[in-house]
Amino acid sequence: MEHSNTPQENKQQNKFGNWLKTSITARMLMVGFLVIILLIPLSYINSLIHERAYRQADVVNEINDKWGNHVLVYGPILKLPYKTYKETTIYNKESNTYSTETQTHIKYAYIFPESLNTKVSVDSKTLKRGNFESAVYTSKMNFSGNYIKPQLALKDIKDEDIVWNKATIIIKTSNLKGIKNEMLISLNHSKYAFETNFNNTNNSYLNELESAFIKKEDLPFEAPKNFEFDMTFNGSEQIEIIPIGKTTTMDMTSNWADPSFMGNYLPNDETKEITKDGFKAHWKVLHINRAFSQLHLNNIPKLNEFAFGTKFMVMVDEYQKSERSAKYGFLVIALTFLIFFLIQTLSQINIHPFQYLMIGLALTMFYTLLVSISEHSNFLKAYVIAGISVIALITLYSKSILKTFKFPLFIGLSLTALYTFIYVIIQLENYALLVGSIGLFLILAIVMFVSRKIDWNNG
Repeated sequence: MEHSNTPQENKQQNKFGNWLKTSITARMLMVGFLVIILLIPLSYINSLIHERAYRQADVVNEINDKWGNHVLVYGPILKLPYKTYKETTIYNKESNTYSTETQTHIKYAYIFPESLNTKVSVDSKTLKRGNFESAVYTSKMNFSGNYIKPQLALKDIKDEDIVWNKATIIIKTSNLKGIKNEMLISLNHSKYAFETNFNNTNNSYLNELESAFIKKEDLPFEAPKNFEFDMTFNGSEQIEIIPIGKTTTMDMTSNWADPSFMGNYLPNDETKEITKDGFKAHWKVLHINRAFSQLHLNNIPKLNEFAFGTKFMVMVDEYQKSERSAKYGFLVIALTFLIFFLIQTLSQINIHPFQYLMIGLALTMFYTLLVSISEHSNFLKAYVIAGISVIALITLYSKSILKTFKFPLFIGLSLTALYTFIYVIIQLENYALLVGSIGLFLILAIVMFVSRKIDWNNG
């Protein structure tokens, strides 16, 4: 037997349905619930942006790995062996006597040059794979300088204990496979070849090149000796050197128009030139500017933290800007729904929850359009195309809901102002918080002014 609603039940249902249609409180709850629901697709969009950013980083690393990674040069370092002695007392049971045995051990002193002058010429370009690109370059580096006689006596090492005929020169670098020339060093007009010196116990990521034994007459035994060598690299992203000279200078020229100078030391502002055709920069570092000495015993110190140089980075920040834009997604949806809510409340036009949902989904589509278009164009063009598309869609859809022309026009202008405001905030760095706070204050003031005419007692 079918159950039919009683007049009392029908009356209660009609009352509840009427409350849903006419109550401001019901509308507010419905709008708030939809805003929370739309946070789900916004979270997926953020995940998409992160995924594409990671993909970009992977592709850039793959390009750089095949062409040549970043360049860091640490050298040349004079490796000078010296003798140390250890006396051991030995007891002879048969004769009941003691004897002394002296053992000789070879240790090494590492001497940095008195002066180190570096001239770097960089020919840069971009390599593309799909939608992504990386900055790569071919650099020609010329190193020159001199060594003076090391003051090993200050370390209790006598001249007669130095093994001059076993001295070598060491150069450490981060990009061994990127070297494109035969490595030779000219020392006191003699030339010496380098070979790789693999050492799997070395905790540094730098590879090591070591020269053949240096002739004594080419070493700073009695007088300073000059050196010079060239290195040609295929590299990417950045070039750095470690200022191991007592006086270190570097002159760098490049066709890259957007350099980023990095490390502990910046180039001279008075001589630095940056134009659309490239840049020129000059560094000078004195020993007093660093926290390490010119002589080290037993091992080569790890001095990467003192490196300086230049980054050749492609300024691809579309994903970062898209991510910052998506963070304002909640604000855009909430303010757009608030506009529709005020129009609905003030004009008594009924807007169905499904129509709110469609408008919210259109707003979230802005971010997927932004990410996908920015991979094929610059961020501004992508932002304009995505913004115009979404604003036009919502404005036309609003025309079918609100029936009049003035309200959809007002909504289109409001969205245009909102997206423009967010774009300005994204571009700003130092003043983003200030401008954002002022903008939100003005929006709140406008909402308070418009909503003063609403009869909130009609709950």
